[in-house]
Amino acid sequence: MNITQTATSFAGIVLLALLNGCASTAPETKAVETAAPAPRVNDFPTRDRVEYVLNCVAQHGGLSYITQYACGCKIDKIAEKMSFADFEAAKTFGYLRSTPGDAGGVFRDPKQAKDLRKVLKEAEAYAERQCFVK
Repeated sequence: MNITQTATSFAGIVLLALLNGCASTAPETKAVETAAPAPRVNDFPTRDRVEYVLNCVAQHGGLSYITQYACGCKIDKIAEKMSFADFEAAKTFGYLRSTPGDAGGVFRDPKQAKDLRKVLKEAEAYAERQCFVK
């Protein structure tokens, strides 16, 4: 049997299966429309994900498959819990809150700064539990 005969034979089997109802679909039913929550948009830019992973790897003993995988997992889990805009704001508040005096107060004292740092801390703790970062 040559390749043309094999292809023709296969096409015939598929056609018979379709005609006999193997690929039939279920009857259409009206679906009840419910308002499902919108899925979180993956809005973390690749460059920022890579930067996070590289910093995480450096903090956890250097590049290995384990640290690379765990740190990549960690940023994915953080992205599940907060938007990139909130993540970026929380990191900024965290970096600049140690600025002394009144200049640092705008990063330390506002409720938004405290709330975002708390959300980031919780997201990082969740990510560490999920990804087994040591």
